[in-house]
Amino acid sequence: MSDRLQKVMSQHGVASRRQAEKLIAEGRVMVNGTVATIGQSVDLAHDEVVVDGVTLTATTGELIYLMLNKPCGFLSTVRDDRDRRTVMSLVSDVGVRVFPVGRLDLDTEGLLLFTNDGDFANILMHPSFEVEKTYEVHVVGDARQAFKLLRGSFEIDDRVVQAVNVELVSYSEHGGVIRITIKEGRNRQIRRMCSRCGVSVRSLKRVSIGLLNLGELELGKWRFLSENEVKGVAHGNKPIL
Repeated sequence: MSDRLQKVMSQHGVASRRQAEKLIAEGRVMVNGTVATIGQSVDLAHDEVVVDGVTLTATTGELIYLMLNKPCGFLSTVRDDRDRRTVMSLVSDVGVRVFPVGRLDLDTEGLLLFTNDGDFANILMHPSFEVEKTYEVHVVGDARQAFKLLRGSFEIDDRVVQAVNVELVSYSEHGGVIRITIKEGRNRQIRRMCSRCGVSVRSLKRVSIGLLNLGELELGKWRFLSENEVKGVAHGNKPIL
């Protein structure tokens, strides 16, 4: 049965639908020997789809869901044309091809999800689902004043954004730790918000996505999501009783 190319790519663990569209737009996807177009319909039973020289097979295999505690210094991408380190090297022992859901900046650590289930990735990434993400921010400067200002609204990339929740965890005369929960995902949003509040970010760590919490997972390690965690995402990040 035929389906849109970006959907087929996401279902086969190549990338999320949004990332798949980018690969197609960059001319890195071929269908039957011809450069593919976004929205093109394909059927792997009859069509040959090649992404960066790798041919997709008609079988999807087992659906996999996992979380990684990403260290700083790794790009949140499947591959990099400048041969920089990517998060894929940290999950190379999974045994199944997966892709990162969303991204964390090179200098940000913490919770990053991986899957080969495009629908699961779409629930977490699409703005309409408004999935909350919480970050632990170590700042330098007046943390108490920043805490007050961070509860306001900000214009970033021509859009007004506002944190869902801001908590002052600790502070000293030199800085402090602030937990910030947001629903948007603007480029370097947390760092830009903090900069406008007069503090600089010393370190930034994502500790939760919806109901999924990093917990005690060691830096650089990964674990599979439990069945209830996966179901919670599928049900709009509501607890499964």
